[in-house]
Amino acid sequence: MEIIVRDNADQMSRSAATVVARVLNSKPNAVLGLATGSTPLGLYKELIRMHKDEGLDFSQVTTFNLDEYVGLTKKHPQSYHYFMHENLFKHINIPTQNIYIPSGTTDNYEAFCEWYEDQIERCGGIDLQILGIGSDGHIAFNEPTSSLGSRTRIKTLAKQTIDDNARFFDSAEEVPIYAITMGVGTILEARKLLLLANGRAKAAAVAAAVEGPVTSMITASALQLHHEAMAIVDREAASSLRMLEYYEWIQAKMPDAP
Repeated sequence: MEIIVRDNADQMSRSAATVVARVLNSKPNAVLGLATGSTPLGLYKELIRMHKDEGLDFSQVTTFNLDEYVGLTKKHPQSYHYFMHENLFKHINIPTQNIYIPSGTTDNYEAFCEWYEDQIERCGGIDLQILGIGSDGHIAFNEPTSSLGSRTRIKTLAKQTIDDNARFFDSAEEVPIYAITMGVGTILEARKLLLLANGRAKAAAVAAAVEGPVTSMITASALQLHHEAMAIVDREAASSLRMLEYYEWIQAKMPDAP
């Protein structure tokens, strides 16, 4: 896994946006996998700026979101449908029919999960998957002990995840207990993976994902198995990495590599 350390969250977001822009410039009809939560907000803000100021084009792009809370309607202010439209989609020129987000209110979750997997395949697979990381090392809503070969499905959220996400709700009691999420196996099929993390609260999870053993207890550690995975983190999130000096050495020497 390639590790890129930036001094702060703003620099992290700008670097991540550059990665996304390179994908879109080389493949205008790219398929992007998108994440929600506070971490990618800076990335989305920068992509909006690049669209408005530099003409970054989303007119042929297709997107698939990682997850959604079960029971929340599309218009609920804490749904990921609402989050994505408010923080990205309504500000760029992406066609509505090219946006895929798991449904939290479907009548048949099993059938919907199969359909979602089929749609990803029908679109040719995901070219670049954006990921955040939970404080316990999970990606999407693949909580600890999730199968590393798992597919899109319903997951019961861990208490740690509910407590972490309670800041977005009026109370922890309002956080849904279930979510629909892409599986780890689904995520690993993307051609490129981009993990983002900022803040000291994510330092232990980042270290476990990057330098620890590959284990279902830290589902983000599965990224070690991917042939083209990158983590862009700020200095606080990188603070527990044992090989931090080496990662920065690699960054410094990369321009001169043969």
